[in-house]
Order: sequence, then structure tokens, then C-alpha cells
Amino acid sequence: MSGREVCVCYFVEILGQSQPKVSRHLAFLRRAGVVAARREGKWMHYRIVVPNDGGAAGILREALRALRGDKGMQADLRRLNKACCASRRLVTVESAPVPAVVDDLECR
Repeated sequence: MSGREVCVCYFVEILGQSQPKVSRHLAFLRRAGVVAARREGKWMHYRIVVPNDGGAAGILREALRALRGDKGMQADLRRLNKACCASRRLVTVESAPVPAVVDDLECR
């Protein structure tokens, strides 16, 4: 998510997975306290949140730091950036709100 609030439809487009599968995984992360969700009309937006537990927060930050260097994650981020700029051409994200920047916990 890279410091953004991202609509489920972008995950579907970028990861090439079904909407129910993406939503199910995001719900699991939400129950674990790692992501938060916000509804805007028919759109569900997700963002990474820092858990209240200090140990869990440290693990999350380290995992995100390690993933920044991962080639697959970098490719997904490039696809997200491209999708945000070309959302009118992508059927699954047509008329979807562009991901909004949120507090970037990766920089802490």
C-alpha cells in the first residue's frame, strides 16, 4: 500500500486475483489489526495501520522495510502507480477513486 489508502479494485487489477479472494485476505489482515478499512459508497479502501502492541509494531515496520527491496513488491508498486494514472482504461478500476496518501508508517 506504500503509505496509501487503496481500493480493493486496485488490488484485484494489480495482483490478478478475484475480488472475493482479495477481500477475504484483507479482512484477515483487518482482524489482525494490520490494516484499517473505510467505505466510500460502493468502494472499500484499505490502509496499513501500526498495531498498538510495541512488539507487533516493530515486526510490521521491519517486514515493510524488508519488502521495500523485494523485486516482486517493487513490480506491484509500479503496477499500482501505473493503474492510478490509467484507471479509466482499466475495466476493474474504471471510475474508482485514486488511492489517497495516508500517514506513511514506512518512514518512521
